[in-house]
Amino acid sequence: GVDVEIAKKIAKEMGKELEIKDTDFDSIINEVKTGKADFGAAGLSITEERLEEVDFSIEYAISKQVIIVKKDSTISKVEDLNNKKVAVQLGTVADLVLSDEYPNVEVVQHKKYLLAIEDLLSNKVDAIVLDSLPAQEIINKNSELKIVEEELLTDKYGIAVQKGNTELLKQINEVLQELMDAGKIEEYTVKYLGE
Repeated sequence: GVDVEIAKKIAKEMGKELEIKDTDFDSIINEVKTGKADFGAAGLSITEERLEEVDFSIEYAISKQVIIVKKDSTISKVEDLNNKKVAVQLGTVADLVLSDEYPNVEVVQHKKYLLAIEDLLSNKVDAIVLDSLPAQEIINKNSELKIVEEELLTDKYGIAVQKGNTELLKQINEVLQELMDAGKIEEYTVKYLGE
C-alpha cells in the first residue's frame, strides 16, 4: 500500500529497480540489519529499541494505536485492559508496548488482523489494539464494534536502513520530504485505506 508507493518513488529517484520482499512484519528490522534488504518500509514505528539496531529516516507519518472492543464492552480506557485478553498483530508497536509495559494484559498475537477480528467477535479476546487507520476500516465494516476514546499511544513512522548507511538515508529523506511537501503521503494513505 502506502509504503510500496513510497518505496517505488525512492527507487525511481535513485534510478534503481525496486524488488519488494514480502516478509513477516516481525522480521523486517533483521532483514535490514543483516543487509538482506536495503531498507524497510512497512509502517515501522521509530522506537528506542529499533534505533539500536537500524537507522531511521525522517518521520513521514504519525499514527495512533487505538483499542477496539464490542459495543457492550466495559473497557473504556487503557487501564481497563488489565487482566483481559488483547489481540495484536505480531511484531507491531501494539504487540511490543503491551508485552513490555502491561504485565497484567494477556497478549494474543496474530499474523493477520482478520483473525483478531474473528477472535473479538467470537469473544475469544476482549479487545484488539492496532493503528487507528485500519481500526476505522474495521469499525466501518462491523457495526457491533467500537473504538475506545483513549488511545494506547501515538506513534511515529520512518523507513529503516542499515546502521551507518548515510548515503541511502539522505536519498530516502529527500524523497520523503518531497512527498510530504506535495501532500502525496496523505493521498496514498486514503487510497489504500480499504485494503
